[in-house]
Amino acid sequence: MKVQTKSKKVNKAWLNDHVNDTYVKLAQKEGYRARAAYKLKEIDEALGLIKPGQLVVDLGSTPGAWSQYLRRRFSPTGAAAGELDGTLIALDILPMEPIEGVTFLQGDFREPEVLAQLEAAVAGRPADVVVSDMAPNLSGVGATDAARIELLVELAVDFAVAHLKPEGALVVKLFHGGAYDPVVKLFKNTFRVVKPMKPKASRDKSSETFLVGIGLKNTG
Repeated sequence: MKVQTKSKKVNKAWLNDHVNDTYVKLAQKEGYRARAAYKLKEIDEALGLIKPGQLVVDLGSTPGAWSQYLRRRFSPTGAAAGELDGTLIALDILPMEPIEGVTFLQGDFREPEVLAQLEAAVAGRPADVVVSDMAPNLSGVGATDAARIELLVELAVDFAVAHLKPEGALVVKLFHGGAYDPVVKLFKNTFRVVKPMKPKASRDKSSETFLVGIGLKNTG
């Protein structure tokens, strides 16, 4: 019974932090589905990645906060609906509520038929930016989680290498731990510029961080 009580306390503490979280309140006020929107916003504002007219692919998009942010960046007035200057393709294995102007594909892009749908959606046009908020279900076993995280990042890098413009950018979510150094090494082997970032909207207690790669090294 003690374990259960502790678990309830932890959940209550998390809920209290969440309810009183500045970014949660801001997300509710500004109409974002999750506070994650501000993580991408901060990365974008620091590096100037997202520009009108681009093709952006959002991997692991559900619930859709990153796609919402991208959609607003492509709007001449920053609106959540209406005119759009740019192409946005979102993909996740989980369903996602529609976002006006965003093409959503449900499925696993490791599967040939889903990849074929994605290829059809980009219609032969290389992507300017690929963003990935994909994260595995963490088991709590360090080595297992590191392997799962590394695999997802490798998949995002493989996708970026195949679909990005030579000067394009990839943003991935990562966690400090066993997978961190191998993933940074992979990024440094793949991209000319590599920037680790910890946005203010990412909770201090969280080991979550982000890695940005800009400009593919081998474009031949």
